[in-house]
Formats: sequence, C-alpha cells, structure tokens
Amino acid sequence: MENEKHFVHPYIPNSVSEVKKELMGEIGITEIEELFCDLPVRADPFELPGPMTEYELRRHMEKILSKNRDDLLVFCGAGCWPHYVPAVVDEIINRTEFKTAYLGLPEAEKGKMQALFEFQSLMAELISMDVVINSVYDWSTAAGEAANMARRLTGRGQILVPENISPDRLGVISTYTKWTGARVERVAFDPGKGTLNLGDLEEKVGPETACIYIENPSYLGVIEDQTDEVARIAHGAGAVFVVGVDTSSLGVLRPPGEYGADVVVGEAQPLGLHMNFGGNFLGIFGCKDDQAYLDQLPGYVGAVAPTVDGKGRGYLDTLWDRRHFFSQRENATSLIGSSSNLCAIGAAVYMSLLGPQGMRDLGEAIVAKANYAIKRISEIEDLKGPVLGGSHFKEFIVNFDGINAKVSDVNKALYVDYAIVGGKDISKEFPNLGQSALYCVTEVHTLEDIEQLVYALTEIAKGGGSDV
Repeated sequence: MENEKHFVHPYIPNSVSEVKKELMGEIGITEIEELFCDLPVRADPFELPGPMTEYELRRHMEKILSKNRDDLLVFCGAGCWPHYVPAVVDEIINRTEFKTAYLGLPEAEKGKMQALFEFQSLMAELISMDVVINSVYDWSTAAGEAANMARRLTGRGQILVPENISPDRLGVISTYTKWTGARVERVAFDPGKGTLNLGDLEEKVGPETACIYIENPSYLGVIEDQTDEVARIAHGAGAVFVVGVDTSSLGVLRPPGEYGADVVVGEAQPLGLHMNFGGNFLGIFGCKDDQAYLDQLPGYVGAVAPTVDGKGRGYLDTLWDRRHFFSQRENATSLIGSSSNLCAIGAAVYMSLLGPQGMRDLGEAIVAKANYAIKRISEIEDLKGPVLGGSHFKEFIVNFDGINAKVSDVNKALYVDYAIVGGKDISKEFPNLGQSALYCVTEVHTLEDIEQLVYALTEIAKGGGSDV
C-alpha cells in the first residue's frame, strides 16, 4: 500500500510526489480525499465484488445487463424520442475514419471536415438559417449558449422564456446565465390552448429584454401558431428572437428562419441517433448572417476553400478567433470544449437519405399517428387527453385525475402488465395540470402499437384508484 501511494505513472506528471504536494498546497489541502468532502456519504455503502479475471468480469456484467428488457413499447419522449434509425447511418458512422470525429484540429481528416460541412449545409436548409455550427452537446446547452449570446449582443439582462419550457432546458439556461447578472423570467401560456400568452409577454418585455425564447413545438407538444407575432414583439423591443425546435417537425412546420428567428437552437436526436437509454444528443445552433452574431458563436464553423494550386477545394474550420484557444481563453464566447461531431455526421447521413420529401413524409406520419392516438385515448371513459387544446406534434398530455390514479401507479401497471413504457410523469413539473403524463407517438409506432396502448389504458381506467 505504501508503494502504491508513491507510484509515479510514466504518463501522468502530477503523480510525482513533489508535484502533487505542490499542487495540493496551492489549493489549500493536505489530503486528496479533501477534494471529495462535499460529496454526500451513503448510508448504505456500495458492496462491490472482489477482484475478478477479465472473463469473470464479463460474465458478471452480462448478468446485470440481462435484466434490461428489449421488448418494451415506448411512448415516452420529453426530449429523447423513439425514432427509426436507418441501418446505413450506423454503417457509415462506424467507419474508422469517422468514429474518432473529434473537434476540428488539423489531424488527418479523411473526409471528416467535408462530412461536417455537409451537416451544416443540410441543417441550415432545414431550419432556414444562414450559418450553423458543427454542434453542441444537446438542446439544453444550445439554449443556454443562445441566452448568453443574446446577453452579450444586447448588453441587457432579462431572458424571457415560456412557462411551459422543458424543465431541463430551463435549468441549463438559468445555470448558464446565473453568474452574468442576467435574470430568467417565465411567460405564461394559455391553459386551454397551450400556446404562449401574448398579453403576458407584452407586459414583461421591455428595454432590458435581451432575448425572447420560445419552443415550437412546445415541450408539452403544442404547435405555437403565433410565431410571427412573437417575432414582431421581440424585434420591436430590440431583443434577440431565439427559437428552439424539434428537428423532426420541420418537414411539416415552417422553419424558424422564415418567421424571423435570429437564432435557432434545438435537438437533432430524432435524425438518425438511437435513444441509448437517454442519449446520444445533438444540439443544433444556427443564426443569421450578421457579423455581430458570427463573432459571438459558441462553436466551430466549417468552411470550404480552394486549394493553393486552384485545382481543387478543401474543408476547414473558420472563425477561430472567438474560441477558447491559447491566450484568448479568458475572452472566449464559450468553454464548451468538444462537441458531438460523430452525432452530427450521423444526422447528415440521415438528412441526405430522406431529402426534403422524406422529411415531409416523416412529419406527416408523426402528425397522423399522434393525432390518431389522441383521438382513441380521448374516447376512454374518465381519462382526459389531450389536456391542452391546441394542435399537437408528436407529444400530448393525458390526465388521470378522473380515475383517481397517480401517474406513477399507471406507469407501473403499464410496465408490469403490458410491457409498455408510459408517458413522462409531469405532475411535479406542472402541478397545476394534476396527475398528468406526457405521451409521445412517432413514425415507429404502428396502428397495432397504438391500439395496444389504448387497450392497456382502458383496462387501467376500469380499475382506477388503488386498484391500479
């Protein structure tokens, strides 16, 4: 044990005792364990197994993983949705020249930079914006970056967001802006229709408003039909208009660039990325072609340029001067680090496969199936669905107050008795909506799947209350 304490790793300089001691003295600690003193102590410590051979460990892990079920019908989205991933997407992104698609540094590129340039071009067309960066981690971080970008552009501190925003995105926006002096304020939504309350928006917007952020479709699945008016209000106040989108909706909904968005953020997980128990994610970030905006971008921008001999062209990163490199780190617009380039390449493959008509077909299939599910669930006695009356895309709310049941109990019954993953429990996020769950229906759900869900909910509704 004593020898282990003084082991010097050949590739870790900080493992040298003298160096480690100097570093610890600089930050004011005497023991490494002090770095972890703020972590809660578990009342029931982990009981880890003893040392194993590689074969024994593999068997041990396979036994644990075998508890996972792969026969479930998933009707839960809320930011990570069940969509079909064409086999060719996995085939291409698993090629070795792409699989290590890290950042944009001048290593041997092998086509990576061209693939990322194509992603930006395809995404820019999809959202109708002039410039798109390679990617950020997810929709939430993209929204947080947009809020800070608007704050820097305007010099103002008020960030207006809808009350029906995703709690995860609200949390990240608040965290990103907390120490900048900015304040995040929520704008009410119509409890009947589910769209933004324009009266409340006009009351809250003012000379201190840095940006107005909306989500279309909203987190609760409602299509926002007042986007032109929101754009007018934002620009009339000199604020940045930021729109968050679920990219799978853009084959049937107007792209944000066509109704005045200055910045577009969103999630591209539906475009060829598996759910993977809650991620991969791919945050998109686009803006209009304005030098002030370009100077504030939080990520890499790919470009194409002629070769030195003028006979060909190459692909490269550009606008590096605003990034956190070398002596500029303290002036960086973002310190987000590496992005999701492999996911971006996967999305590029997906978009190129579908094309404009394929994206339209995808959106129409989702709308048709989701609205069929809404119709059938609304016919179940004592269930209320959808709770909000506006037009829906992909997601909708089902309320269980009429059967005197908690969402958690309904979801347990769906899982145990019917092998169904029910909607996300939003009763704590939106207590005014009662015992409600957010359900998701996409192109992967067949008529049989939807009818199976309807049958299960019908049977559960018959039992109700404690019998659930």
